[in-house]
Order: sequence, then structure tokens, then C-alpha cells
Amino acid sequence: MHNRAIYNSDHELFRASARRFFREELEPYIDQWEKEGRLPKEFWLKAGENGFHCCGIPSEYGGPGADFLYNMVLSEEVGFAIGGASVGFSVSSDIVAYYLLHGGSEEQKRQWLPKMVTGEAIPAIGMTEPGCGSDLKALRTTAVEEGDDFVINGQKTFITNGQNCDFVLLACSTDPKAGAKGISLIIVETDRDGFSRGRNLEKIGQKAADTSEMFFSDVRVPKTNLLGKAGAGFAVLMNELPRERITIACRALAEAQRAYELTVDYVKQRNAFGKQIYEFQNTQFKLAEMKTDLAVGWAYIDQCLAKIIDGKLTPDEGAMAKLWTTETGNKIVDTCLQLFGGYGYMNEYPISRLFVDSRVRRIYGGTSEVMKIVIGRTI
Repeated sequence: MHNRAIYNSDHELFRASARRFFREELEPYIDQWEKEGRLPKEFWLKAGENGFHCCGIPSEYGGPGADFLYNMVLSEEVGFAIGGASVGFSVSSDIVAYYLLHGGSEEQKRQWLPKMVTGEAIPAIGMTEPGCGSDLKALRTTAVEEGDDFVINGQKTFITNGQNCDFVLLACSTDPKAGAKGISLIIVETDRDGFSRGRNLEKIGQKAADTSEMFFSDVRVPKTNLLGKAGAGFAVLMNELPRERITIACRALAEAQRAYELTVDYVKQRNAFGKQIYEFQNTQFKLAEMKTDLAVGWAYIDQCLAKIIDGKLTPDEGAMAKLWTTETGNKIVDTCLQLFGGYGYMNEYPISRLFVDSRVRRIYGGTSEVMKIVIGRTI
């Protein structure tokens, strides 16, 4: 992860600071937070004090105004941290912040962005529904105009930050007959009447990430809560997805990198049949393959990051990055667990947490199968 030409010395100083923060403020407490099923809001605030939210938000909205690469450094360090998969910062910093910055009204930006920078306001994004998964055109949550308000009805599921969030950027249908062109994005504050959170969903991994169902029953919000224009939501989502997928790719590869480094340390300490596990040719071959895959993966990620900076990253390139890094990352973590033997299956070893935490990378942000469809359309 280090010594990559895409990053300069300031980025690497930021990386060192982020790595230290997660080592001191996340890793010692992750066991307790997994039992509680969520990260405390104090952790969000502490991260805000240290400048780890919304790096790309301009100073006029309370942000540091840094380039997008700082976001990516943070994504990599969240992936590298044990338990980092439960940290929902990316939804705020890499997704909702940019939706607001690029598509929000001046009033919306001034209301929410400064609080997101400090960690005072935690956002969620409400896309997935029980019946339609990744198919945004099939959304059933509706927002009907009534006077100066929208009246919202429907439900969402698998929503990251669902228990902690202060507002939801909600994808809903404002014109059910128009299909994709009838989808709008509306800000819904979670203290509004008719909004309720379902249970905190139990997952096989990422157990400290609060992931929820949400229910909307005649929730009234003013029309000023509409992000951009009615019916433009699908286009906004599509424009931001390539960057979101690069964020997931960075995390996936960073998780694999951490698994690899833990495994190298382990096989050099552990003995079997009178010698270090590292000395067996099979071990060296497996490590050699993983080292190569990681190097190739980081090279492609950096190529994509350069295109993001130039505003030239295409949807299929974002999809290819997510597809390759998540599929390869999962294979690397699985191989690493195998080299740990029986200890790899024990919760006390971090490799076991990396194994269950990383599995969802091939599902959320668009499944591997959806990525292949996106790529296939361009051939």
C-alpha cells in the first residue's frame, strides 16, 4: 500500500495518522462494540475532531477542502484496520457528502455538510428494498406531492448506519409510471413523525456496523428536502456509483493486504513437522501468488484513481475494479485463513474477523454478477 506514485508525502502523513487512530481508537474496543451491534456516536465525533470525515468538502461548508485521494487513503486504512469493516464513515464521506455537494441546494449544504464533517450528523442512504435488491428501477417507496410537502410511504432494508443516522438520503419514486426517470432523492430527517427504524439486523460479519430496516408511514417532508430535481435521482445515483465502487475496491484490497501481512508474520513464527510453516514450498508459493495479486490490484486501483481525479473514470472501469478486487480479495483472505490452520477459525485471531467481514464486498455496492452485466454491456 505504501510507496505508490499516486500519493504524495502529505497523503502518506495522513495515512500514518489514520492508521494510528484506528489502532488506538477502534481495534481495542471492537469486541465490545460488536456485542453492542453498533459503533458509539462518540467514536464518530472523535474521528471528526481528527479530520477523518468528508475530507473533500470545501472550507465554506466546514471541511478541509482536500483532494479526493485523502478519502481513498482513509478508505484503505479503514479496510486495513481490524474491525474497520464495521466503520460506516464511507457512506457519509464518499457518498452522501458528494450527493449533497454536487446536487444539493445551498440551504441543504449549509444545513448538513458542516455537521457531517464534525461527525455530529450521521447520514444513511436508503436504496435497497426487500423486494428489489439492486434493481433501483423497481423501487416501491413512494413520495407523493401534497401542497408544499412530499408524503412518503414504503420500507428499506440493509441500510448502513441505520440505527445511528440523523437523516436518510432516500431513493423513492415520485412518478411510478416513469420507471427510472421517476426516481427522486429526498432528505428525510429521522425525527419526523411516521419514520421508524426496524431491528438492528444480525449479520455474519461487520457486527459493529448498525444495519437496519426502515419504515416510512405517511412521513411528511417539505419539498425543499428534494435533492436536485424530481425524477433526476437515478441519474445522480449512476453518476456517483463508479466512485463508490472504487471506494469499496480500495477497502477490499486493503483487507486482503492486512490478511497477507498477518499471515506472513504467523507462518514465520509457527512450526510444524520440525520447521517453520514459512519454509514449506507450498506456503511460499501461496504467499508469492498473493503478493503478486496485491501488487497488480493496487496498480489498477491507482490507474482508476488517476482517472477519478481527471473526471474520466467510466462506469465499467469502476465495475471492473470492484469485481476484480472483491473476488481476488476474498480468495486471498480465504487462503490466508487456511495457512493459519485451526487457529484461523478461532474468533480470537483477527484473520477470522477479516474472513467474515470481507465476504459482503462481493454483494453490496452492486453484486459481482451486476458488475459483470455493467462490464458486459460495453463489450
